Amino acid sequence: MLKLHNISKTFNPGTVNEKTALSGVNLHLAPGDFVTILGSNGAGKSTLFGAIAGSFVVDTGAIHLDGVNITNMPDYKRSKFIGRLFQDPLKGTAPSMTIEENLALAYMRASSGTSPFSMISRKDRAEFRDRLAELGLGLEDRMNHPVGLLSGGQRQALTLLMATLVTPKLLLLDEHTAALDPATAEKVLELTKKIVEENHITCLMITHNIPSALSLGNRTIMMNNGSIVLELAGEERANMTTERLLKVFHEQGISNDRILFSADAE
Repeated sequence: MLKLHNISKTFNPGTVNEKTALSGVNLHLAPGDFVTILGSNGAGKSTLFGAIAGSFVVDTGAIHLDGVNITNMPDYKRSKFIGRLFQDPLKGTAPSMTIEENLALAYMRASSGTSPFSMISRKDRAEFRDRLAELGLGLEDRMNHPVGLLSGGQRQALTLLMATLVTPKLLLLDEHTAALDPATAEKVLELTKKIVEENHITCLMITHNIPSALSLGNRTIMMNNGSIVLELAGEERANMTTERLLKVFHEQGISNDRILFSADAE
């Protein structure tokens, strides 16, 4: 479904700021895989998402999605079939536009053959309302309210809905609950699990929380210095504990306070 072959990226090559962000990354996702990604800051996790989403052109390697080579496809074309959420709840929505207008933009962007100047029908609005009601946040009664008036959790839930309104081939979740308070983060995470499972969406999720990484989805990978250094699946993943995985972090020379904090908090 998703195949990354020998993906590498170096920023500012030949300068004092040269940084190898990805180094020979190989990854294969089958349809319906839900893969969690662990790693310290600077390990290459978000850069990997940028490569997949088309935020920049990779130096080497190839990216195939659903059998199509998208390595050199611009990001605005990939956005029709790749959904992405960021850590910052303020990203992904237009604050001065209403909830309905934001959903309409997301729908028209991802719908095949739909013109950006198309009109949203009464049937579409009813569908928006039904989908908002499933979030359980009362947003279906605020469709004409500007998104800028929503809380961080409400905006992130709305962004999640926008990214999956038209089921994407791939969903990228870049620490999408990290900026939320614990109760709200848990709510958004439950919504994520529900939407991903019900729509059988292939998903990659970055997290610093080891228990979440081991309990969500069916595979876990660890990144360090731009490379994948560990892959867990099946029985090996099921038997992995937070303590043992922390030991692997130390063996890899990885030190990250956020990961240690999230592990201690469990």
